[in-house]
Amino acid sequence: MNFNGQVILPAARHLKDFEKLLESPYEYGVILEVHIGQLKSVYELARRRQKKIFLHVDLVQGMKNDEYATEYLCQEIRPAGLISTRSSVILKAKQKGVIAIQRMFLLDTNALEKSYALLEKTKPDFIEVLPGAMPKMIAEVYSETQIPILAGGLIRSVEDVQLAIAAGATAITTSNRKLWDHFKNVGD
Repeated sequence: MNFNGQVILPAARHLKDFEKLLESPYEYGVILEVHIGQLKSVYELARRRQKKIFLHVDLVQGMKNDEYATEYLCQEIRPAGLISTRSSVILKAKQKGVIAIQRMFLLDTNALEKSYALLEKTKPDFIEVLPGAMPKMIAEVYSETQIPILAGGLIRSVEDVQLAIAAGATAITTSNRKLWDHFKNVGD
């Protein structure tokens, strides 16, 4: 999956950001923080605008991020995909046929090794590597796993985006609206 040539997957941290995402030419995006009571209306708006939106399950306010919540989200909300650090969420999303994105924090060697073991178990569709401003680690994670990489976190400049893509990232998740604007016509 190449997100129709999108280099940037705009990540909406707040509803104002989500409104900007809806107005943008981007087909794919991410919702980071949202209250459980807003999910249905947010996804109805996205569908009306032909947007495919990934949901960061761990950041849904008022919802436990477990396999039961994941089943509810997959059946009732029907996001384009789910992002989580939790293996139970990734496994349930895959079982339900929803794109599963395992979030991976590059803290130190021990965390990296534990992440590799977890990825072997969950076999997500994508890995979101954080921080994404570490091109050498993006290349290493892809080489080790052969799972497509999304890079996110601490990507602040056009150069950061270009370096992450050159290192092998499929796309960049970012809430930086300046980067949304800069890359909005790439792939057209």
